[in-house]
Amino acid sequence: MAFMLLPSGVVSAQNLDAWDLGVMYPGDDADKPFEISRDGAVMIEFFVDNSGLVEITVQFAYDIPFGGAHDGPEEASIPAGSNESFELKIGGIDVFQFEARQIDSFSITATVTARQGVPDPLNTQQKEEGDVQIPTIYALSLDVPDPIGPINAGGDTILRVTVTNSGNVQDKIGDVEVSDDCPLLTTDNGLDSLMIGNIAPGSSKHADLNVKASESHPRRQCDISVTVASNGAMNSGQSVVIQDEVRISIEPPPTEIEEGNEAETDDDPLESIQSNLASPGILISILGLIAAVFSPRKSL
Repeated sequence: MAFMLLPSGVVSAQNLDAWDLGVMYPGDDADKPFEISRDGAVMIEFFVDNSGLVEITVQFAYDIPFGGAHDGPEEASIPAGSNESFELKIGGIDVFQFEARQIDSFSITATVTARQGVPDPLNTQQKEEGDVQIPTIYALSLDVPDPIGPINAGGDTILRVTVTNSGNVQDKIGDVEVSDDCPLLTTDNGLDSLMIGNIAPGSSKHADLNVKASESHPRRQCDISVTVASNGAMNSGQSVVIQDEVRISIEPPPTEIEEGNEAETDDDPLESIQSNLASPGILISILGLIAAVFSPRKSL
């Protein structure tokens, strides 16, 4: 038979180099990518199978995509006839900086540096690759600004509400809810316009909310709450709901002074003088009495 004609040295060399590097792919499918988590990390398990006759020492090198860092073994010794598993931890990937579902490849390279503790000049090498995928992240941020100042009963104010898509995929507002804790305070439907159209990653959409206080509204602090939900998250079976709250001070309406009730500040001087003098009848009587006393009497 043909194999009996091979030199024994060749057979021995083949047995010595009988090792294999492998990656444990998701679902045992090498075409299926590993999903990176929301915090930019993923765990990859790999193995070295040494079916040779001697122990081998292997050094590992890694190539990581998306600017990520790695934490994995640098070197390992695998006894003859054994299989050793290892973990490669990939992290530090800013998934918000990449488009959702984007795929790139990683690689693991294993190089035999020694056999049974003796340096191996051949340095046989194997390399395995796989894919990692950026997750789809639905994330929104909401800003409801504080009012410029208090509003009077019977008055109104406008709040400029901003929603920003802070995820890595195009999104849409699926629901908007406005609530407050003052029964005499009303808000319009101005925020319904937020639900029209899509919001690209990193972009914002604005809408105005009109807040009006009833004329009979008492002095009070009113809390207004705005809640928005991600339509993309709802459609994918997730829930992304965010809320922001603002406080508005309601004051009584300003007091109006009627023209007919204005206080008179200056009195007529003539009227003041006349009011301090005795009446004319009394003066004439007094003068007549004085004249009678001092006038000379005639002799009889």
